[in-house]
Amino acid sequence: MLAVARRKGFEAHCLSVDYGQRHKGELAAARRVARELGAASHRAARVSLSLFGGSALTDPAIAVPKGRSASQMGGDIPVTYVPARNTVLLSVALAWAEVLGASDIFLGVNAIDYSGYPDCRPEFLRAFERLARVATRAGVQGSRVRIHAPLLRLGKASIVRLGTRLGVPYHLTLTCYDPVRGRACGRCDACTLRRQGFEAAGVPDPTRYHRPKKEK
Repeated sequence: MLAVARRKGFEAHCLSVDYGQRHKGELAAARRVARELGAASHRAARVSLSLFGGSALTDPAIAVPKGRSASQMGGDIPVTYVPARNTVLLSVALAWAEVLGASDIFLGVNAIDYSGYPDCRPEFLRAFERLARVATRAGVQGSRVRIHAPLLRLGKASIVRLGTRLGVPYHLTLTCYDPVRGRACGRCDACTLRRQGFEAAGVPDPTRYHRPKKEK
């Protein structure tokens, strides 16, 4: 997403959010990627959704699903769904955008190879744009905020190919919901989709996956 924004000529001010997720390693990965791809700045906001729980990503008592098939991932909304997460994250981004005087917000959601999250759909993004027009000073004064989701309609293989063409340092990225000592678990939905994406794209996967010890 950042690589696409930079290619389009945008000055990118990157935002990560520490919302109490168990995969906090993604915050460090985001810093590395922002620096590598020439972001103008990078900030990490703290909004503790773990205060409420209700998701395997924010509540340690709820296990992250592992080893699910594609059909299982395409079923009901999974326990890795974080209630209202993208609404909260976009609201924080909107606040910073208004301070910066920015009218374009890039979001990395995907509506094809995803786990059924309702806040990764085009209708959600359109609704948030309408909200921004009435919820901010900039909006009521006539400045229109545009939500860009360049990965929205791409499958994971297409995303991998696009990123490879744009020089994305995939070896610096982290996708896993439940990392083990800094390595991707290799079995959660996020890891499964990532693996499949690299395989389908015919691009070597640089991910460092955890390999559990063999049972005696």
